[in-house]
Amino acid sequence: MTNKSVIQTENAPKAIGTYSQAVKAGQTVYLSGQIPLNPETMELVSGDFAEQTRQVFDNLRAVCRAAGGDLGDIVKLNIYLTDLSNFATVNEIMATYFKEPYPARAAIGISQLPKGSLVEMDGIMVTS
Repeated sequence: MTNKSVIQTENAPKAIGTYSQAVKAGQTVYLSGQIPLNPETMELVSGDFAEQTRQVFDNLRAVCRAAGGDLGDIVKLNIYLTDLSNFATVNEIMATYFKEPYPARAAIGISQLPKGSLVEMDGIMVTS
C-alpha cells in the first residue's frame, strides 16, 4: 500500500468540492487544479488575464511549499485556458516563476472554468 497523505494549507484557496488541495504518495505530489481565488476571501481576483495567471501560480506555489517543495519541483504542469490567444501571456508570466529546466507541460483550450475563471492549472511535483 502506498504511503499517501493529504496536503492542506491556509495560504491557498480551500478545496471547494470533494477533493484535496494536493495528495502526496511517496515522493510524488499530485496538485489539484487551482483557479485565481484569493485564499483569504475565496473570491476570484479582479483584473485581467495576467493578474489571474499570477494568482494561480501563487496558489500553486503555496500548495507546493506545504508539501515540502516549490514550483521548481513540478515535473508536469497542465494549463487550462478559456482563450488560447492568452498563451503568450502564460509563457511570459511562467518565465518569472520557473527556471530551466522547465516542467513538461500541456496547454488546453476549454469553453469555461469554475467561477468564470480565465485560467486553471494543475500539476505533478516530485520532492526529494
